[in-house]
Amino acid sequence: MNKSERLFQLVLLLRSRRTAITAEAIAEAMGVSVRTVYRDVQALVLSGVPVEGEPGVGYMIRPANHLPPLVFTPDELQALLVGNRMVQAFTDQDLAKGARSAELKIRSILTEHLKQHAEQQPYRIPILESDDGLREVHGKLRRACEQRHKVRAIYLDEKQEKSERTIWPLGMIGWTGKWTLLAWCELRHAYRNFRFDRFEALDLLEENFRTTSDISIAHYLQSVIGMRDPG
Repeated sequence: MNKSERLFQLVLLLRSRRTAITAEAIAEAMGVSVRTVYRDVQALVLSGVPVEGEPGVGYMIRPANHLPPLVFTPDELQALLVGNRMVQAFTDQDLAKGARSAELKIRSILTEHLKQHAEQQPYRIPILESDDGLREVHGKLRRACEQRHKVRAIYLDEKQEKSERTIWPLGMIGWTGKWTLLAWCELRHAYRNFRFDRFEALDLLEENFRTTSDISIAHYLQSVIGMRDPG
């Protein structure tokens, strides 16, 4: 990656966040040294990009500041379109509607060359009526995760035995061909994974839950899987 590409990626990284990010975190995300981050931030400031920095806090670009129009590479565009179609096929109806709207906005800013590239993309991801039930489950669980509502569920295990549980939906994990819910289970007092296709009933409760240092998706990934939360 040359310097101009690196500076553009740095601007995108800063604009993608609501809060400041440290030089160390930037260096890790971009695969460069902290010294390079300092030099690149200085280059952006000298070129007129309004990067704000505070010792011990990090760097950020305020949301109100202007960025030049986005220009996608063919591979970036392909990735966006494929991901968009997967959202429409494998998530819930509201998110699919948002994906369709986003695709129209993306296509509206493409050059003629990229529009032709988009029309010739080879991926076909069918939206099947047989998956409508799973999309409804997906929508309920997504809202529960976002709003931190507890869920009362009737769940079938591998032996098709039923259990009623109250769970705290922490996050949704997409595997090849299936989705699972990562949650804290009040019945087991432990983390559990729940396959979407094994929920027999779901009710979003009025009661909210609050994540802690010992009950969160970041804690699960670090303590159970041994990895940092990619965010």
